[in-house]
Amino acid sequence: MSMPAREPVALHERAFDNLRFIRETMERATAFTALSGRGYVLLGVTAVGAAALAAAQPTPTRWVAVWLAELALAIVVQGGLTARKARAQEMPLLSHTGRKLALAFAPPFLAGALLSAAVFYGGDATLLPGIWLVLYGAGVMTGGAYSVPVVPAVGAAFMALGAAALLTPLSGDLLLGVGMGGLHILLGIVIWRRYGG
Repeated sequence: MSMPAREPVALHERAFDNLRFIRETMERATAFTALSGRGYVLLGVTAVGAAALAAAQPTPTRWVAVWLAELALAIVVQGGLTARKARAQEMPLLSHTGRKLALAFAPPFLAGALLSAAVFYGGDATLLPGIWLVLYGAGVMTGGAYSVPVVPAVGAAFMALGAAALLTPLSGDLLLGVGMGGLHILLGIVIWRRYGG
């Protein structure tokens, strides 16, 4: 009994398969460059203002409220400007590399949220600046592994500021202003000049 002959694969079908493989391989190998430099500069400026406003608050609850408002503003500003830059670059925001960046950033961010709630309700809000800076820095470093080289370096600087906040008597508001403000402005300028927008 002979096996029925298989029809050969058409040349154009093989070409489409090869092109799809090449495109997917290139997408996985590229850095996510759609992070908005303008967005980081803008959120750095608002963070400097938030640090000054938070320092003037009379209670820990109002202090945290200022920083939560800043977080919400940062998500809207950076998210919107990054989506805009991704569209301009014709790069899907949720490309393979973009998803990997988000998934690498998420665990430290969620850990920061849980620790923040536990520490705040435990009554020691003075630890929050250090926790935020260290875990945000960890998220920036891990997520930045899928972005441009300056991103993980800035993540390490955030972690160093967090260590200073946790281990020294330096003002948490000052260190948050330097980190969330100054480091974001620096990161934004580098991304803006080297990688566009």
